[in-house]
Amino acid sequence: MGAVLRDITDVAGCRAVVAVQIDVWGEDGEVVPASVLAASIKRGGILIGAYDGTDLVGFVWSMPGWREGLSTQWSHMLGVRPGARGAHLGEALKIAQRERALAMPVDLVEWTFDPLQAQNAHLNMSVLGCVATTYRVNTYGEMIGPLHRGTPTDRLVAEWWIRKPHVERRLAARTARAAGQIIARSAEVVQAPGAITTRHSGKWLECIDADTSLEAPRVVVPIPPRFTEMQQQATDAALAWRLATREVFLAYLSRGYRVVDFLRVAESGHYLLAEASKP
Repeated sequence: MGAVLRDITDVAGCRAVVAVQIDVWGEDGEVVPASVLAASIKRGGILIGAYDGTDLVGFVWSMPGWREGLSTQWSHMLGVRPGARGAHLGEALKIAQRERALAMPVDLVEWTFDPLQAQNAHLNMSVLGCVATTYRVNTYGEMIGPLHRGTPTDRLVAEWWIRKPHVERRLAARTARAAGQIIARSAEVVQAPGAITTRHSGKWLECIDADTSLEAPRVVVPIPPRFTEMQQQATDAALAWRLATREVFLAYLSRGYRVVDFLRVAESGHYLLAEASKP
């Protein structure tokens, strides 16, 4: 039997979310206390839990926000216990979050994610249909844990325009994939020039050079496989990737490109950047 999703509305549920945070990110992580979670949901926040029986195994939490006169939701945390992963719970929690936001009404849900984590990029860009126009350098400062070791906490800001047609198309494609239908993807990633040159060195994919001078309508940015493992075992290579992708994203986003897609290949993948004037 799959997990059941339901809104968390009481302090006991918020305390259970704290326990999941510790299980996912460790006691040394920056845990959001139950009191803050409880206050946020009384003032427009969204807190949804995934339950296996009576056990909370995952959650998504967002807070009301404001961007350039637009009411938004800022999705600060999505966590699934290690033993409950592999069942697309994170995806299901985001879809439920969208349903709640549509009813508010809200047009935009935002959050940050590490652009070098292929699994997160795939969910955000390919499955949910997010775009990104903002890159933040060392967003959270130095953090403890395997997801952050040895590299600055640079982040892309995912913009999930939940009422836009392209989001509806991505979610429809998700439903079709679940039904076993084949979804054709664009050949643009194959045809567009790459902004980072790479080479294989032992078990790692190394970045050799970053090119910020491309003038093509679309540009590809590759990322390496197993980045979390790379941070632990090959810190210099991981830092080189962070700095190279930082240079590329900052350069192209400042010139009017935006991140519009991610194509996953095994445990790595390629971002597709397009000029804002392109569809």
